[in-house]
Amino acid sequence: MNADLKNTFSTIQKKIQDIPLNELLLSPDEESLLRSQKMDQLIQQETAYMVESLGQRIRDEYYSWGPLCCLMEDESISEILVNGPDNIWFEQAGTLHQHQDTFLSDISFRNFLERISQAAKCFVTVEHPSADSSFGDFRLSLIGAELTQSHPHLSLRRHPKNPWTFEKLKENSWCRESDIELFKKLIHERKNFLVIGATGSGKTSVLNSLLNLMNPNERVVVIEDTAEIALPNSASMKLLTREDPQGILPGIDQTQLVKRSLRLRPDRLVMGEVRGAEAKDFLMALATGHAGSFGTLHAQDAAQALIRLEMLIQMGAPQWSLTAIRRLIQLSLDCILIAGREPSGQRIFKGAYRLCSLEDHGFLVEPLDLTEGRTLPPY
Repeated sequence: MNADLKNTFSTIQKKIQDIPLNELLLSPDEESLLRSQKMDQLIQQETAYMVESLGQRIRDEYYSWGPLCCLMEDESISEILVNGPDNIWFEQAGTLHQHQDTFLSDISFRNFLERISQAAKCFVTVEHPSADSSFGDFRLSLIGAELTQSHPHLSLRRHPKNPWTFEKLKENSWCRESDIELFKKLIHERKNFLVIGATGSGKTSVLNSLLNLMNPNERVVVIEDTAEIALPNSASMKLLTREDPQGILPGIDQTQLVKRSLRLRPDRLVMGEVRGAEAKDFLMALATGHAGSFGTLHAQDAAQALIRLEMLIQMGAPQWSLTAIRRLIQLSLDCILIAGREPSGQRIFKGAYRLCSLEDHGFLVEPLDLTEGRTLPPY
């Protein structure tokens, strides 16, 4: 099928090249040179006798998202990765699959990138060869050819329309009823904690599920880079970082947002991902009266998470001693929840750990008591 599509597309392209330039020009109120009346007529003529699905596929190549249209419409697909015009992958049920469809030419691939960049207001240049933005139900990340040394790379990560709940996660075998009772207890007792895990382990889904356990009159201030977390109620609000690739507007990072959030009367603070110097200000806020706050951190296990947290705090306070940093962690953090991912792609809850004490050699961490005998490794 792809060969027939490419042949038809090639035929249309050759006929477009034969159209005089003055007949391709548009009236001032039209938006794109790709939507000239002459081109529309030509494409319509060439696809009129094709099977409707194939004709639509050709039109999608010119006017929409080409081979990605069906992937974007399928809500079971969580991520789309485009490594080039003929190298497209998607994640479904935690497993990567190669898409059987491709872009029909390098030119249409470049035109697609231009269209989606315009739609998402996400542009890459030689000076700024990568950019992130939101695009519909997706978080979009675009990397230019200057960094990939081949084709530009595009990734689209889907935001679920209906935020996850622990009941949904239990139905997907992520956790058990006893685990849900633990999560409810952590929220009710206003414990401070981090949800950790590797990339793609479902940390954001866990955060959304935790927010669904909130009381309706609690004000939560959410801090994140891109909008992925659903607010639990109308009393809550979100603060987003800002990065201007053109360098015209000053950047606003998570450290600034944490400081700003403390003036907004939060009952709880939630940070989409602790990834830099903001770790110091976030934990300082947790240690000085904002109990019941939480966030995510990239780490494989509890021991690795604590080491990484020490390093991030040091970025924000390089003059602090390791003893002072560990003391801050002890005062501000109660426990760590671990989201994992099996080789099969199945996401699972791997357990919860409590910070017991701070010893000369470091933290003493022990598993939280879970029913039904889940065995957790000690640290």
